[in-house]
Amino acid sequence: MHIDELERYWLIAVSVTLGVFTAALLASVFIFGVRLPSPVGRIDPTNLENTEFAEPGLRDMGDGQYTAHIVAQMWNFMPREIRVPVGSEVLFNVTSRDITHGFFIEAHNANLMLLPGQIAQVRVTFDRPGEFHIICHEYCGPGHQNMFGVIIVEDPATAGITE
Repeated sequence: MHIDELERYWLIAVSVTLGVFTAALLASVFIFGVRLPSPVGRIDPTNLENTEFAEPGLRDMGDGQYTAHIVAQMWNFMPREIRVPVGSEVLFNVTSRDITHGFFIEAHNANLMLLPGQIAQVRVTFDRPGEFHIICHEYCGPGHQNMFGVIIVEDPATAGITE
């Protein structure tokens, strides 16, 4: 079978490109430990009152470590505002009470899809002061544009939570 020179060139180029992409994918999984986000737990979204999400908010775990339990619902995050000191590491446990929502923290690598009945989790370190918005990036109905929250990273002496 005769293969034209130009066809041979494109076959080799495509084969090399696929090989590089495959190698990069395998390296990211097995060498660098990149994993797709998956739920860390399941709960009954109609019965959040009997779970750790009954009182959403920030909990100080000591040594600059915090855990935040956040509930997304049409059309807000509870709590809407969280205050932490600079240098804090916050483990966000987030769930949805009603429908699919998004959870995106501006200027940080935190991007979750929230499904009712699932607990999503992301760990974020806040190295610089400022206000960072929490945005719902999954369309959730007519009030979607009003669904946001804020994380205020401030001086350690004045950090706390406001609802």
